[in-house]
Amino acid sequence: MDYRIIKSPSKGTVDLLFRRKGSAPSVSIENYDAVGLVQGRLIDMVFAADIAEKAAGVVVEDIKGHCPQNLIMIAIFGDTAAVEAAIQEIQEKLKKCTGESQ
Repeated sequence: MDYRIIKSPSKGTVDLLFRRKGSAPSVSIENYDAVGLVQGRLIDMVFAADIAEKAAGVVVEDIKGHCPQNLIMIAIFGDTAAVEAAIQEIQEKLKKCTGESQ
């Protein structure tokens, strides 16, 4: 699984993400200053989205892509501290779940 955090994303980056999303946000996405990107298998991304939303005040959206390896990506929108906390919680819970060391 790959993780990245973009602090203070540019308008172009946000526009790119919303174009890749392909639909309107499921809830209003306002007042965010960071975007966390997480890419992996579908089962892990559904689990990660649930962890992120429960861990911090973030909004998670599915980002469409064309990946021959059948990986998908989610974007986690929120303030920097909340996005960092959400990604940390995802890493910790997935490590426990799979027994992997990261």
